[in-house]
Amino acid sequence: MAAGGTATGARRLQASLFLLGCCAAGGLPHALPASRSLWPSVALTLLLGAYAVRTVFLPLLGRPEASDESQALTSWPAVDLVVAARDEEAVIGRLVERLAELSYPTEQLRLWVIDDGSEDRTPQVLESYQGRYPQLQVLRRSRDAGGGKSGALNALLPQLQGRWLLVLDADAQLQPDGLERLVAFAERGGWSAVQLRKAVVNADHNWLTRPQAMEMALDAVIQQGRLRSGGVVELRGNGQLLQREVVLACDGFNEATVTDDLDLSFRFLVQGQPVGLLWNPPIQEEAVTSLVGLWRQRQRWAEGGLQRFFDYWPQLTGASTSGARKLDLSGFFLLQYALPVMAVADLLTSLLSRTSPLMWPLSFVAFGLSGGAILVGCLRRSEGPALPRMHVLNLALGIAYLGHWFVVIPYTTLRMALLPKRLVWAKTLHVGAGDALASEEADLTTQVS
Repeated sequence: MAAGGTATGARRLQASLFLLGCCAAGGLPHALPASRSLWPSVALTLLLGAYAVRTVFLPLLGRPEASDESQALTSWPAVDLVVAARDEEAVIGRLVERLAELSYPTEQLRLWVIDDGSEDRTPQVLESYQGRYPQLQVLRRSRDAGGGKSGALNALLPQLQGRWLLVLDADAQLQPDGLERLVAFAERGGWSAVQLRKAVVNADHNWLTRPQAMEMALDAVIQQGRLRSGGVVELRGNGQLLQREVVLACDGFNEATVTDDLDLSFRFLVQGQPVGLLWNPPIQEEAVTSLVGLWRQRQRWAEGGLQRFFDYWPQLTGASTSGARKLDLSGFFLLQYALPVMAVADLLTSLLSRTSPLMWPLSFVAFGLSGGAILVGCLRRSEGPALPRMHVLNLALGIAYLGHWFVVIPYTTLRMALLPKRLVWAKTLHVGAGDALASEEADLTTQVS
């Protein structure tokens, strides 16, 4: 279970080749005659713009959106609720209380918390809650056990017996009937995994948390569009319901990656296991409230996202992957990962050659379509925390916020290409919705000093 795809040593070479290819694609058009220098950018804009429109907007014009409501099953399968927790004293008690209130049949439900070497009061909090909730079971690992969240989940996996396991973060919040509706949706749809839409509980905290709420809505809209157009849905870690036998068939969780959810998405994909997404009810979680926290989180997401493409590209391009999914994966990869690196290479080349940037048509269309997806997502009927109101200022903030990927992706790619790989599973700090911002900022300052 420790490693999947290609060896981690090959990723540095793959990152270097990817970086060189993107830099060439962004820089070489400047050598063309001025009358033709925009042609490559325009061609790529038409290609990727058509993919984005087909994925995000055309599904809205087709058959009506399937209802998320599901009738109760005649018999409920056994479910294991699984939480990997490290230093989560601020939120772990609240999570246990809310999971104990779920309306799922008690005899078919078990709650597991993996105390992954916590050094705060998490062990004491869990011990006190075990006395109140007999269904709560705790597995303790040493701080240096290794493998990050994947290692913690793998340590527990042999003890699970339910048909399904629902993986949750320590800050997760799920409404009382959420598990019943999720399991019914998964069983009736024949899915091997289902990802709940992620909703931000502290969207009104500051100017940084509000666009993160928009980004989560955008992500769910794009995921549903990709699925309905024959593409791929990806797991998002918190709120992912997985068939236990399928996870075992995939050799568990990959401990050689920093994003277990993205890696497992591709493991399911190459084995032909269908993954769905449920809009309502959502899984609620905290957004990071500081720039330092966002920077650390997004670096990890970017690195894990590139890793899984590098690791599984031979299987993804093989005969077992349908043409529609290959098209979907190619378009997503180019927009999410290649475009930011190409745009930076184009900008640097224009500065060095004293010519005008050439990638602006593609960047303009990408930001415009992203804004459209934000608008679509935030105007949809949604349970859970209210999505940000759609007016000019909020929409402009959401679009501008997405520009951080044009810094994170190139920086992370450069680091992966130049520096030896060192796996670091950096957890996101959870302080509990409504707690003081100073707590997180002080902790983050300690971690990065």
